[in-house]
Amino acid sequence: MNLDFSFIAEYMPYYFKGIKYTLLISFVAVLFGAVFGSLLFYMKSSNFHIWKIKPLKIIAVAYIEIIRGTPMILQIFIVYAGAEPFFGMDLSALQAAFVAIALNSAAYVSEIVRAGIDAVDKGQMEAARSLGMKKSTAMMLIVIPQAVKNILPAIGNEFVAIIKESSMASIIGVNELMFAGKVVVGSTYLGLEPYIVAVSYTHLRAHETVLDLVC
Repeated sequence: MNLDFSFIAEYMPYYFKGIKYTLLISFVAVLFGAVFGSLLFYMKSSNFHIWKIKPLKIIAVAYIEIIRGTPMILQIFIVYAGAEPFFGMDLSALQAAFVAIALNSAAYVSEIVRAGIDAVDKGQMEAARSLGMKKSTAMMLIVIPQAVKNILPAIGNEFVAIIKESSMASIIGVNELMFAGKVVVGSTYLGLEPYIVAVSYTHLRAHETVLDLVC
């Protein structure tokens, strides 16, 4: 089998543009997903209750289970098609991708935060409380700083996962790397080579970006 990659020089700008949108979507999604995911964690661990019902915990658990139990492509479609009739917001394809992927990432980040905090020895909290610290103060000053070293590597893995999963945004017309590959396929009539190039760039950029973040 002979593979033809002679198109690369001519269509490189399409791939660069796709890479730009892929990384932008992934960065924004993980950034806002981390903020919202942390909020979900605190809602899930909240002791606020009305009678014997904990509404914040119920909402957080329901959200996490629904998001983690449904395909991202379905979530992207729902945000893109449902923003206008339900919220009166006319989102562009790129904006819908940002929102949907960030909401998806939040559900996973909340579990990453929970696992990172649970990994801190419970004696740390007990020692802080025995010194007269409030629980919230002890959490902010003692537990969370120790949990960060457990959370950051997992956040890096989540970023790599989002880079790969952001290809689903191409289904609503977002010009990310997968969409660029489709454009090149349509222009060159090559069915395999443009996607091989897209995969190579995705793999390379994902790991380069994570190394930059870690270092």
